[in-house]
Amino acid sequence: MNRFFFSTSRMAGLRMGHVHGSETTLWRGLCLSLGLAVPLSVSAAPLAQGLLVQLRPGVAELADTEAAMPVVRLETPQAVRERAQAVWQRGHERRAAHVRDLAASAGVAVKAVGSAGSGLRLDMDIPDAQALDAAMRRLRLHPDVLSVEPNARLKPAQATTAQPNDPEFARQWHVQTPSLSFLSAIDMPAAWARTTGANVPVTVAVVDGGVRFDHPDLAGKLWPGHDFVSELDYANDGDGRDADASDPGDWVTLAESRTAAYSGCDVENSSWHGTAIAGLIAAASNNGLGVAGIHWGAKVLPVRVAGKCGAVLSDLLDGVRWAAGLPVAGVPANPNPARVINLSYGGSGVCGGAYQTTVSDVTTAGALLVVAAGNEATPLTRPADCAGAFAVAAVRGNGTKAAYANYGPQVALAAPGGSAVAAEPDSGLLTTRNTGLKGPESPTYANLAGSSFATPLVAGVAGLMLSTQPALTRDDLAALLRASVRPHTVNPVLPTCQPALATQGECNCTTSACGAGLLDAGRALAAAATHVPGSTVVAPLPSLSVVTLPTASTPATDTQGGGGGALGMGWGAALWLWLAAVAWSQRRARQRPP
Repeated sequence: MNRFFFSTSRMAGLRMGHVHGSETTLWRGLCLSLGLAVPLSVSAAPLAQGLLVQLRPGVAELADTEAAMPVVRLETPQAVRERAQAVWQRGHERRAAHVRDLAASAGVAVKAVGSAGSGLRLDMDIPDAQALDAAMRRLRLHPDVLSVEPNARLKPAQATTAQPNDPEFARQWHVQTPSLSFLSAIDMPAAWARTTGANVPVTVAVVDGGVRFDHPDLAGKLWPGHDFVSELDYANDGDGRDADASDPGDWVTLAESRTAAYSGCDVENSSWHGTAIAGLIAAASNNGLGVAGIHWGAKVLPVRVAGKCGAVLSDLLDGVRWAAGLPVAGVPANPNPARVINLSYGGSGVCGGAYQTTVSDVTTAGALLVVAAGNEATPLTRPADCAGAFAVAAVRGNGTKAAYANYGPQVALAAPGGSAVAAEPDSGLLTTRNTGLKGPESPTYANLAGSSFATPLVAGVAGLMLSTQPALTRDDLAALLRASVRPHTVNPVLPTCQPALATQGECNCTTSACGAGLLDAGRALAAAATHVPGSTVVAPLPSLSVVTLPTASTPATDTQGGGGGALGMGWGAALWLWLAAVAWSQRRARQRPP
């Protein structure tokens, strides 16, 4: 499996979905995508090279008279953002100076102080884990410090990669009308019948590894964005943070993995992870080329936070803040804030102060932060378990929890992520990519699987809902997405997912394991069109659960849970009832005004 998750030992690295480890081995695959070409062996996660510090409220705050003064002249939204950026910059400089003094008094040697969301990043020389723990203990003892944690390296949540497919819409099974072959398909035709969003632009941010601006199916669909990768060793583009969000590749060679800088990094080819996510959300459609994106009029804001060996947590937190239009020290104000943010990276351990503060900040700013649940086949970890994060679990084409998918009561809903088995028809989701194994070569398309790729389906639908009703709030979007789901499916030869288990493979989803149900774009758009922004969302009416037929990939000898004639009716009768219900709901949707 690839690593698009993160680990916490070197500040644990953020990478694509790998085997789940301890907090010192941050998810070696939070980039919720799985890659077949990635070795299954688990190497030690990179050691963190710094710390993240959150100061207590009221400590080293900037008493800025300008910020408190009323605005006496009309200002454009960008002017307001730039003024807030200037105030934030002055406050950051004051907090950074305080932390330098604080660290010196605690006997902690700091090379530099930078930003990390609403907290501060301390760059340090850390020879081993013992030195890291000692520095954290000293800083935590200071009365001005609220929390200290390693500046972990994170990875994306990516599953396995099948061979590239021909670019045909018919092969995008995940967006089709649900059928007996693909019960979890999200029914984009019903949504597009209401709107393609082409005339109402919406910005969706992709906080990831950057994008390939030269892909023809992304032409005209990308804002310039920003590059937040701060470490030259891993940036792979010759510099640190800048205004170029393009992806130069994130490969790691065997020789590099044997050096001190890349110790603990997995040997792998370039993933082009952000390009794949951008294509799922907004690939140009109706253009006679390649694949169709969810939102035909969306613009993707690429926010590059990951390079070789994943993403450093401080870079990721700054990138998420900036994507929502919030100020970040040393970075120009974002002229294109996003109301929907896709984050397909994560790491091991529970949601900490640095992550939770950032999630809370962007939520307060009005942005829906859609995050991948992960590919470790374990209960959720950060950021999917953070309060306010909209976590998406991955299911197979038949609707069952994918074998790699994470689960738990914090999951909001489930969406197709693919089986991650190259020989199966639901192996992955067809999307934009590049042929280069190291640096970029030619634009192409490929089937990719993992919760990394289930997440942008939800982000894209949320953007399309905003195109229908621009006044919808962040809370409206979250509630309507949950309320408009289809029920989870049931395969009688599989066990029922148990949220309390430490690990489990493919199983029948429940609301306590995989969220409210299956993403349904048609129903979500219908709900958005009639909802009064800010009002209470009415819970969905009870509907039939689906009984799926056993497939060759599900062992008939597994009889735990959901056995025999589930729901007390024959498979055929249940399926026909479900199909009738789908047809009825589609007929109702056609009768309503767009």
